[in-house]
Amino acid sequence: MNAEWLKGAIRRSQNNTLKMAILLLVGLNIIYCSHRALGKEKTSAAEAIADLTDPAELATIKREGTAGPRLQKCVYWLAYAEEQGEKPEAVLDDAAKLNKTAGTPYAGFVRWGLLKNLKIAKELGLLTPEGMAELRRGKSATITRGQYAGQEAEAGNVISESVCPELANQVMNLELLPASLNRAERDKVTDRARVFAKELYDAKLLSEEGWKRVVVAK
Repeated sequence: MNAEWLKGAIRRSQNNTLKMAILLLVGLNIIYCSHRALGKEKTSAAEAIADLTDPAELATIKREGTAGPRLQKCVYWLAYAEEQGEKPEAVLDDAAKLNKTAGTPYAGFVRWGLLKNLKIAKELGLLTPEGMAELRRGKSATITRGQYAGQEAEAGNVISESVCPELANQVMNLELLPASLNRAERDKVTDRARVFAKELYDAKLLSEEGWKRVVVAK
């Protein structure tokens, strides 16, 4: 076999191997960058929550019961922001500035309610990868911790919408509950609900008529 031919063949083989290695590295880099892009949200948590809790937008909603998905999305965004190293309290403060409710009683109640629901989501084990995917879409995540494990965590009203329809689409009037508890308490007005209604009434976030309906309800 000719020695020069053999050397040439080896060089060609080495060049082809190098080209394949380069192509492989380029391909892997594209895949890596694509995954990073998919893993990052284009919208900030504060921007998303500002839209979801904007009172001007909520006032235009005609169909009752549409606040539930908004609550679930808000919980997702708070949990996502916390994963990224942001403080949920700061995110909510920024959201209130964006929808121009900062410093109002409304913003205070929204802030309190969403932080409470984030805590509930953690306690119920909702923030698994599967749960986060459901919450992001405004769906009920499955409980993975405690006695209600396996049930969905639904967005239930603190003050029943059948008693106080004006609060039906308010995120601040919602909390995450195991499905069985939510359905059992759906039309009840608890002592806790009355206290909350009084706070809303004093802050002028509940009408006098709405307050009276809560007072006489059983």
